Amino acid sequence: MGGNNIPWTKKYQPNSTAEIQGQDSAVKALVEYVKTYKKQKKKALIIYGPPGNGKTASVHAVANEFRYEILEINASDFRNKDSINQIVGGASQQMSLFGKSKIILVDELDGLSGREDRGGISAITKLLQTSAFPIIMTANDPYHKKFSTLRKKSEMIEFKTLSYLSVYSYLKKICKNENIDFQEEALKSLARRAGGDLRGAITDLQLISAVENKISSETLETLSGRRQKESMISALMKIFKTTDPLIALQALDNVDENLDKVMLWIDENLPKEYTKPEDLASAYDKLSRADVFKGRIRRWQHWRFLVYINALLTAGVALSKDEKYKRFINYTPTKRILKLWIAKMRFAKRKAIAEKIALNTHTSTRVAIKDTFPYIKAMFKKDKNFAKQLAEKLELTKDEVEWLGK
Repeated sequence: MGGNNIPWTKKYQPNSTAEIQGQDSAVKALVEYVKTYKKQKKKALIIYGPPGNGKTASVHAVANEFRYEILEINASDFRNKDSINQIVGGASQQMSLFGKSKIILVDELDGLSGREDRGGISAITKLLQTSAFPIIMTANDPYHKKFSTLRKKSEMIEFKTLSYLSVYSYLKKICKNENIDFQEEALKSLARRAGGDLRGAITDLQLISAVENKISSETLETLSGRRQKESMISALMKIFKTTDPLIALQALDNVDENLDKVMLWIDENLPKEYTKPEDLASAYDKLSRADVFKGRIRRWQHWRFLVYINALLTAGVALSKDEKYKRFINYTPTKRILKLWIAKMRFAKRKAIAEKIALNTHTSTRVAIKDTFPYIKAMFKKDKNFAKQLAEKLELTKDEVEWLGK
């Protein structure tokens, strides 16, 4: 197939903002920022959210629509101020060779948060103040403490986690374009497994179609790009669908997942499989005992307890039922990690605003969160004039203003 000669993530990269999937409000804010860049007080923009949800593709689409040159640099490629000044410094002042305006894209800002960073963040922060062109940065988590100064100088736009239906819609479009025969439920299953990562889902689709030009429940078994999830589903079947301890004990032998995620997988799917209250109670008792041993390992470093944990999570859970349940269950990864990530982002925004309050009230961030923040949030919703004045005084980003108003 000719379509397999190049990565489909590149082949199907959106050429316009209309082609961006599931990020309407974020893309609208991005377009508005680039369009009114010269009037913007903050000369840089941070767009953030989970991997594969369209951040980088959106910047390219906007540049294409505005006929701007785009200079893309991956933040992990340079980690000190000299390399940043050399690469970005000149580009931030000079027009392109053909007199075009430009966008400077610093991709994967998280790559600058390592210990080996040598003034890289401070160098970028200084460049923001003098750049003649928009500097747009992408990040998964911009609320790392090292980015606090950078956040103050930048507007922020959040790209949400894509729904599986958005991912499915895009995969369906590719299937039709590539003449791939697909079962609707199988394609939806592929979309669900991606966990909102459209880029990863497109890669998986290309891998499967390279083996056989169709997507069905059978061809999904050929999927190699998501081995962790596939092996975990197989492991759950061995645990939940047997009463033989020897089969269950081997279930996790070839699973490439850390212990915390294995426990979350079991916790997420236990109530779906075990419908008898006594079976469910017994299984959760084994899961909680495994968690106790995990705590002892963390506290005392007694790694021999891993044997007990494995026995409890596999044979223990398997033997918690009198007989195996015959009905089919669609095992899914835990949603708790995503919920924790969303909660982390929410509290990180609160902390970022509290830092600005603390700076203006000469108190600590902790005191600002406890004493001042609740009052300000309440007043922000009630009094629009107060909200406007406060936003200007604290130099709140549009993202922070929107969050406070919720």
